[in-house]
Amino acid sequence: MIDLSCSFGKLTFKNPIVMASGTFGFGQEYGAIYDINRLGGISGKGLTLHPKAGNDGIRVYETPSGLLNSVGLENPGVEAFLREECQRWEQLDLVRIVNLGGNTIQDYVEGAELIEADAKRREFAGNPAVDMIELNISCPNVKAGGMAYGIQTETAREVVRKVRAATSLPLVIKLSPNAEDIVGMAVMCEQEGADGVSLVNTFSAMKIDIYKRRSVFNNLYAGLSGPAIKPIALRMVHQVSKAVSIPVMGMGGICNGTDIIEFIMAGAAVTQVGTYNFMNLRAGEDLLDQVEQFMIAENISTLDEIRGIL
Repeated sequence: MIDLSCSFGKLTFKNPIVMASGTFGFGQEYGAIYDINRLGGISGKGLTLHPKAGNDGIRVYETPSGLLNSVGLENPGVEAFLREECQRWEQLDLVRIVNLGGNTIQDYVEGAELIEADAKRREFAGNPAVDMIELNISCPNVKAGGMAYGIQTETAREVVRKVRAATSLPLVIKLSPNAEDIVGMAVMCEQEGADGVSLVNTFSAMKIDIYKRRSVFNNLYAGLSGPAIKPIALRMVHQVSKAVSIPVMGMGGICNGTDIIEFIMAGAAVTQVGTYNFMNLRAGEDLLDQVEQFMIAENISTLDEIRGIL
């Protein structure tokens, strides 16, 4: 008998497959293609306190074994999400994660407070819709010249500490691979009361149009995801998993079931799948079947048998 369930602090995922923020919307569109309740969880489209229109110009560009994106966190804002999308999220039978960004610490705190208040109201009514907050600290700090909060550990500490104080929901910090010290960043998150970390976010990268003699993107740089980043992401997940006692969500270039198994062996509690959703609209159910087949073939009963074996 195969048991795919995964413990993550006080939460249990029915399997290790979680759809990554920014690649799955809020689940509605993919839910028309296959039963997304088979998934372990979903991290919804990144939200900010106020609605954002996103970046102008080209937003995505395919590159060998990867995808560059400069979407710019286009989203309806926290209040619109809570008012409109949560009614659908109440019906989902999986772990529901809100990905929260911000350009100031106050943005982060106010967003977390709104999510917390709504979660308590829905829980009281017997209709919970949010199980966890994933804090995106790769957003630019407007008071520090645009440098992302997630680059320097001490800069990130304040936002993690204040958001932790603003919510009782399980809090996971999404780490940037562009951090000066990603292991030190993860250790700090644990010190400040985070319930887990997720990594890695996209790598800072660029593409030049040699005929126009300019960057393809108006913002010059973009975020690189996809298979090209997997070996580096895997190494970072392994390093962080060895350094902290809180659980880790591993992600970066997952495109098949064996990729998921690698992240589990590196120490991840669960995994997130991003770019592959654009390559395969049935990614979730295909990956789940592949993981099950691997476990049967290798006579593995639970993922705990192989988690963190390196």
